[in-house]
Amino acid sequence: MNNLVILGAGTAGTMMANRMVGDLPAKEWKITVIDRDDVHVYQPGLLFLPFHGYREAEIVKPRGSLIDPAVDYVLDDIDRVDPAQNVVALKSGRRINYDILVIATGSHIHPEQTEGMTGQFWQKDIFDFYSLDGASKLAKRLNTFEKGRLIIDTAEMPIKCPVAPLEFAFLADAHFRERGIRDQIELVYVTPLDGAFTKPKASAAFGSMLDDKGIKVVTNFAANSVKADEKVLTSYGGQEEPFDLLVSIPLHGGSDAILRSELGDDIGFVPTHKNTLQAKNHDNIFVIGDATDLPTSKAGAVAHFEGDVLAENLIRYIDGRALDHSFDGHANCFVETGNNKAMLIDFNYDTEPLPGRFPIPGIGPFKLLEESEINHWGKLGFKWIYWNILVKGGELPLDHRMLMAGKRS
Repeated sequence: MNNLVILGAGTAGTMMANRMVGDLPAKEWKITVIDRDDVHVYQPGLLFLPFHGYREAEIVKPRGSLIDPAVDYVLDDIDRVDPAQNVVALKSGRRINYDILVIATGSHIHPEQTEGMTGQFWQKDIFDFYSLDGASKLAKRLNTFEKGRLIIDTAEMPIKCPVAPLEFAFLADAHFRERGIRDQIELVYVTPLDGAFTKPKASAAFGSMLDDKGIKVVTNFAANSVKADEKVLTSYGGQEEPFDLLVSIPLHGGSDAILRSELGDDIGFVPTHKNTLQAKNHDNIFVIGDATDLPTSKAGAVAHFEGDVLAENLIRYIDGRALDHSFDGHANCFVETGNNKAMLIDFNYDTEPLPGRFPIPGIGPFKLLEESEINHWGKLGFKWIYWNILVKGGELPLDHRMLMAGKRS
């Protein structure tokens, strides 16, 4: 019996486990998924929790309920991987052998790594919304925030879902306008980038929207520390931004188990071949989702597109055939802009977001790089697709490659 072991039962790991059940002969392959807890969070939903758009029960399910019964689901902490022996060592002392390993250990926030961030004002006037606990507590604080300076700060790149900080700023603007107190609140968007986003055309579009909504933008600000007594956010360049309420997108890193295994870079992301999803240093290890070091978004849509190529390459590797090199960094993101509208961006390694229609060229129904109500409903509708198709390993009628049809350069 051959062993396919998948580390992580988040979006990417669960999707791949369920998909490979149908692709690998059960008499020849055992599929094992390992994770430390049984809580699966629909992470795009965390954005809506602070604004009471979703209830916690809508975005949380037991991991085990999403994994095919044919998969061996192991609840345990991963201690380390020994690639020389093809073994995964667990904290319980159990050792699991693998013939092929898929790393889907995700990305994790580290607010404690920014000096002063988790001090006396943590989860009182300083919050994140990238965790279930943080988003839930921020919702209560926003209910009582009626006047002052609210900063939305991204500590450093890379982060999960790079558009989420923008979405939070737009939704906060709409939230305070609805409450009739927008003129009492200064919204400030602080970023380490030199613009509102990483891609020039999208950055210009988002920057214009921030300006139109009266949201101040502070660029090239790499957060260094929080002066808790003064409630001031400082940068490595010596800049200071005072706040009454700070919404932080903290520093991100890969899995501690990957660091212990010396399989990752300095912050725990695994060096990965950008077109095949094979780990650079080990032929029988593949990587998917946020665990990679690829220069594309750490987002669920990217994991889905990667999954099409990875599923094919696992079969090719088993058969001894050349790997498929067709993953192009394709990312596709709905961006909430407030007032029941959203934008949609579609891009890859080499091509930035362009205007047009998606997914049917010239028809849509979704508009690219343009606000619309149907884009908003598309984002909300994706939750059903996620729970019922995506993580169950189902295929969506979308090409994993970015297509130029329907786009205007």
